[in-house]
Amino acid sequence: FALPLLDNIDLSLNAPQLLILAPTRELAIQVSEAVQTYARGLKGFHVLPIYGGQSYDIQLRPLKRGVHAVVGTPGRVMDHIKKGTLKLDNIKSFVLDEADEMLKMGFIDDIKWVMERIPEQRQIALFSATMPSIIKRVAEKFLNNPKIVKVKTKTETAPNIEQKYCLVGGLSQKLDALTRILEVTEFDAMIIFARTKTLTVELAEKLAARGFTAEAINGDIQQSQREKIINKFKKGGIDILVATDVAARGLDVPRISHVVNYDIPQDAETYVHRIGRTGRAGREGEAILFVSNRERRMLSNIERVTRQKIEPLELPTAKIINEKRVNTFKQKITQTINNQDLGVFEKLVSEFQESNEELGLIKIASALAHIAQGNEPLFLSEKEPSFGRDQKPGEEKVVPVEANPLNAHPQIPMRRYKLEVGNSNNIKPGNILGAIANEADMDSEYIGSIQIFDNFSTVDLPDEMPKETFEVLKKTMVNGKRLNITELTEKNNKATIGGTSGKRNFGRGKFSKGGKNDRRGGRDSRGGDRKGGGDRNRKPKFSRSKPKNK
Repeated sequence: FALPLLDNIDLSLNAPQLLILAPTRELAIQVSEAVQTYARGLKGFHVLPIYGGQSYDIQLRPLKRGVHAVVGTPGRVMDHIKKGTLKLDNIKSFVLDEADEMLKMGFIDDIKWVMERIPEQRQIALFSATMPSIIKRVAEKFLNNPKIVKVKTKTETAPNIEQKYCLVGGLSQKLDALTRILEVTEFDAMIIFARTKTLTVELAEKLAARGFTAEAINGDIQQSQREKIINKFKKGGIDILVATDVAARGLDVPRISHVVNYDIPQDAETYVHRIGRTGRAGREGEAILFVSNRERRMLSNIERVTRQKIEPLELPTAKIINEKRVNTFKQKITQTINNQDLGVFEKLVSEFQESNEELGLIKIASALAHIAQGNEPLFLSEKEPSFGRDQKPGEEKVVPVEANPLNAHPQIPMRRYKLEVGNSNNIKPGNILGAIANEADMDSEYIGSIQIFDNFSTVDLPDEMPKETFEVLKKTMVNGKRLNITELTEKNNKATIGGTSGKRNFGRGKFSKGGKNDRRGGRDSRGGDRKGGGDRNRKPKFSRSKPKNK
């Protein structure tokens, strides 16, 4: 969209004439750089990216001097408009980029707010990979007799990319399966796609703890830090990059030999886009897709749309892994002898042997190897996990109906409740904790154990919880789905296979009001707005606060 809109810019008018909204700061920066590149023939043209996380001063100076185009995220654009530092009087063109992503991220009200403030005489261009009904309504409200251009989506995968899928039973198996793959696979560089920002960080940390050079990029990482990580990745300082789809946009690293879909993408087009990161410049590439039993239908859909069969990946056995570890261990010894100056250590070992003549060199060397290995076992257990092979869709697990007592208040009777949200809704314990604490106005130290399964979750709450609070929680929304809380009984305690995605055993006061990890206000994925207030220090408070008279 940049080229035709740049043609309308009046360079003699030193004011914003083109406004582009993007869902993330990464995309805002990329679009801004692209616009500046396309405008290299326009002498004196200036474009400015504005986004949250960057100092206002950095953005205010160019705005005061005057820029012709602004590319920004909705929140920061709104801030500047409210402050009067971004004037919209001369806007000729407005672009809404990746409108469906904006919708997913909850920006729809912000978008409407901005669009209501741009001049009536302007051109609006709206770009969206999909066209949900709410985006259509925005188009109908703000666009005048719009022309609709549909671009045929690319669903074919490159023939030089070998594609495999790995069946895993639950979340805990994914990391073990990934580790096995990494241990035996020869790869130059790998990008691993995860669905959430939190998971990118967690996964990168766990891989680093297992000895792999891994870093995460996501929307919460500062741009300067992102650039450092990408440069290290390009130069070989990092072998594994864990990223969200949005953070990986614009990433072009020829040395990527493998792509891992740690979380299955929501559509075939995203899958094609992800695995297209490898197999570039005529090189061979490999793509691996993790699939749970409940995601088999999504796998079939990807195969149908791409018209390509994805073959199952046979994970390396414990025997293969252990043989690989032995070979690696021997190679490290040889490399250390050939490449390192061992004079100091030879002297120390010699002195140790002289004072411990009963110990042979093999015994001493074995002890040193044990020290180097640390607490991590050298060999995997010969008992093989199932990795989903012996699990069938619909297989059930019985969840105990008895509630656990609170550590901080063991005298309070507790009851276990069932919530109609689970792994399939991308729910985490913190989502449930925040929703209950906010909507029920309950101090988090009285919220007990939380367990999340594929098809539902459980939470332990005080037995004396009022009926009004119970009714409020029935209607409470988390990640767009109602909790529909009911008592867990032996008639409704069958959980779908896949295990728990996380457990939360609170009641120690760690999350009590005012603490570092206390819930935050605002409406987000954890539920509704914070309500009420009052004294929570003397006794548990289970009902919502009544608003004060004004």
